[in-house]
Amino acid sequence: MSSTLEVTLPRPEIAVLTLNRPDKLNALSYELVEALHDALDAAGNDNTVRVVVMTGAGRGFCSGLDLSAPNPDEAGGGTEFPRSGMRWQERIAELTAKIHRLRQPVIAAVNGVAYGGGFGIAAACDIRVASPSARFCTQFIKLGLGGCDIGVSYTLPRIVGAGTAFDLILTARAVDADEALRLGLISRVTETPVDEAMSIAETLCDFGKFGVESTKQVLWANLEASSLEAALHLENRSQILASTSGEMREAAAKVLRKS
Repeated sequence: MSSTLEVTLPRPEIAVLTLNRPDKLNALSYELVEALHDALDAAGNDNTVRVVVMTGAGRGFCSGLDLSAPNPDEAGGGTEFPRSGMRWQERIAELTAKIHRLRQPVIAAVNGVAYGGGFGIAAACDIRVASPSARFCTQFIKLGLGGCDIGVSYTLPRIVGAGTAFDLILTARAVDADEALRLGLISRVTETPVDEAMSIAETLCDFGKFGVESTKQVLWANLEASSLEAALHLENRSQILASTSGEMREAAAKVLRKS
């Protein structure tokens, strides 16, 4: 595994991915992007891992693309750049899709800045908690680019609503942890975001594996549901499948023992 990403398993069911370029506020280099792809693939293929936690080493979560590091395909220049640039763009953006597709819930523990690509990665996660020092900014439009990148035009309106998403993406204004909490961009503010994320992860590990994974899938799928009836149909199928997994009987017995 690359030194730019630290992967730990504090318990077998929880994988913690720590972006490890603290001197660059964990900016996304080619090496880090590839390491994230590898780690997410490994987590997705590991039947023991139930929850993934993402955080950053040092003072930041992720400050976005490392502008001091060239596109790895850029050296050719000239007419080759649009094609090679698109390959690199798609590789970074695929991180959002990979987090979204992952069967396990992904929790972002945001410490310090989550700017640009870091904002996009955090927004792709299923749950976000943050330290009081956290700052969130889309940033892309300030760099002379379009404001929509790494999935934020999809994820952000679904998290905070279209009106607030237009504001944050078009103005690229930074919001602190308190405002992020008011907007619904994050769900908790805590001095120890990794500990809080671990606590949430441990709670999820107490629930049935199928139930947790299907809940993530149904929630995301029903954001696109064409009607209440379609959403109910997907929920009903998920519940019947969960009831046949054996986990329901175990959970019900546990509840009865406590009552």
